[in-house]
Amino acid sequence: MSEKRKICLIRPIISEKNTDLEAMHKYVFQVMEGANSRWVKEDVEKVFKVKVDDVNLLHIPGKRKRIRMFFRKVGGMKKAIVTLKKGQKIDILEQQR
Repeated sequence: MSEKRKICLIRPIISEKNTDLEAMHKYVFQVMEGANSRWVKEDVEKVFKVKVDDVNLLHIPGKRKRIRMFFRKVGGMKKAIVTLKKGQKIDILEQQR
C-alpha cells in the first residue's frame, strides 16, 4: 500500500437478502468504480479490524429511464461481497448508528 489512495468502500448495502448472507460470514458493500479485490480486502481489514477470506466484485449496470421522448441512463454501481474468516464478524447495523 505504498501509493496514497482513498478508501474504496462507500457504504454497506443492507437488505433482507444481504442480512441472510451474514449467517455465512458474507457482507455486501458498495465500492468505487475503480476498486479492485485487493483494495477492498485491505480497506475492510483496516476499517473493521477483521480478517478477510475472499472478495467477489459485481458491476451492476445502470437502467434506462424515459423522460418524455428521451432515454437517459440512471444509476449503476459496483458492489463487493466480502467473505470473512471463521469466527470473524462485522456488526454493520451498530456501525451505522
